[in-house]
Amino acid sequence: MFEGWRIKVKIFVQLNLIGAIALIQPATTFALPLSPGDRLEVSIPNEKYFARTYQVNQNGDIEVPFLGALSVVGLEPVEVENKLSQLLISQNYFPADNLQLSVQILEWAPIQVSVKGELFQPGRVLINEGEEIQPNAISPESLQITGDYPTRRYLTTAIRAAGGVLPTANVKQVYLIRQEQEIIVDLSGIFTGELVKDIPLIAGDQIIVPATDFQAQLVRPSQITPPGMKVFVSNLTVPATSNASASITNREEGIVFPYGSRFSQAVIATNCAGGTQATNAHRHAVLVRANRLTGAITYLDRPVEDLLRDSHNETENPLLMPKDGVACYDSRITNTRDIFKTISEIFTPLLLLRTIF
Repeated sequence: MFEGWRIKVKIFVQLNLIGAIALIQPATTFALPLSPGDRLEVSIPNEKYFARTYQVNQNGDIEVPFLGALSVVGLEPVEVENKLSQLLISQNYFPADNLQLSVQILEWAPIQVSVKGELFQPGRVLINEGEEIQPNAISPESLQITGDYPTRRYLTTAIRAAGGVLPTANVKQVYLIRQEQEIIVDLSGIFTGELVKDIPLIAGDQIIVPATDFQAQLVRPSQITPPGMKVFVSNLTVPATSNASASITNREEGIVFPYGSRFSQAVIATNCAGGTQATNAHRHAVLVRANRLTGAITYLDRPVEDLLRDSHNETENPLLMPKDGVACYDSRITNTRDIFKTISEIFTPLLLLRTIF
């Protein structure tokens, strides 16, 4: 095993140990298991019945002339090659010493897998999604180029498609369940720079990310975390007179912060800090957050100056999470000034009318 990743195989219902280990061994040719929708080409020199393009059907089979359905789902191309060769020889279609058969992948189909646990958007996800494949239609490019490598049909891709892991995710023990096999994968090397074994997936795989204690080191852009997040914000009346002048152009969709940003950075980015010290130094900022599981609303109210000067305090200056809300309130001096300004605007026309009449 390579340093930096650990894979453990658990056997259920008298599962063959050697077969289970073969599932997770690193493939020297970077081969992937087949899923429904994948297209492969069988080549046999000077042969016209069996040599053709096949597509794995919903049952995980390919329909071979004269042989019927051949189950290939979960097999790598070289395993399909061996299985089909043995079947053709055993059925006396070819002599054992005179069959030259090769299998090459033309197109890897999108697949659906289930991802649950400590993720921002758990559920069923579709990975390796690209241009829709039309039934019985092979593009000229696909017939000319074989060996397509689907970089988006791996474990980390499915986790990213589910929104990425939460800071409470146990990335050292990510479970991959395939039929009666359970594999435990250590993905912590993504955050430490060590080697990580990324496992190719097939349709129907189930991924479970268990929970652990909060880990601040997971709150940063990575291969299995979101690159950024939208936060709903509202700026001050002073010194910015509107969201537009504070460069907040779309309050409905929020603004995007890099994943790993903190409360204080949102306060600065939304023009809640700075200005005239005498009138603006005593502002307050409020962070509003909804619990992902219960929906309960919590809030954190902090003086802006204290928040900025003590920004190293992780409790007082928490990490932002997607869909948080940040609002700022002016100081008492500013509020009092605006009250007198409003009174003045009301009474000035009255004094003018009294002078006239």
